[in-house]
Amino acid sequence: MSANNLSEYLECGEIVNTHGIKGEVKISPWCDSPAFLAGIGRFFVDGKEYRVLSSRVQGQMLYARLEGVGDINAAMVLKGKKLLIRRSDAPLEEGAYFLSDALGAEVVDERLGSVGTLADFLELPGGRVFVVRGEKEHLIPDVPEFVKKVDVEAGVINVAMIDGM
Repeated sequence: MSANNLSEYLECGEIVNTHGIKGEVKISPWCDSPAFLAGIGRFFVDGKEYRVLSSRVQGQMLYARLEGVGDINAAMVLKGKKLLIRRSDAPLEEGAYFLSDALGAEVVDERLGSVGTLADFLELPGGRVFVVRGEKEHLIPDVPEFVKKVDVEAGVINVAMIDGM
C-alpha cells in the first residue's frame, strides 16, 4: 500500500441537492469538515472538472457555485453524484492521512499481533470507530488510547486493544 498505489482522485462527498435558482449545489462532505472542502478550488464529477467559483460552509454542509452550472436545471443534473478531488489539490498536515488510504491496512495489536484488516469506518456521535475484520470483527475507537499509530505507507495500523474489543 505504498504511495505509488494510491489513486490520483479521492471521493470527498456527494451533491445532495440544489440551493436556490442560480445553480448553487449543496454538498455533504465525506471528510473531517466542510471547511476542508471549502479550501479546494476544483471538483470532479463523472470525470468532468468543475472549477469552484465560490463556496460557503453552513452547518455540516458546503454550498458551492461551480463553473458551467448557472441555473437550477444544470445543478439538478449533478444531484446524487459523487464528488471527487485530485489528491494533489489537498495537501495534508504532517501525520494526517486520508481515511480511504487506510482501508485494507493490517491492524496489529501490541499483545495479540495481527487481528485483521481495516474494513470500514463508522462515524458515530462519540467519534470515529475502526471496523477491523479478521477471525472475528473488532470495533476500535479511533482515539489515541487505542489507535497508537497509522502508517499508510506501510499499510499497518498499531493498536492497543482491551479485553472485550
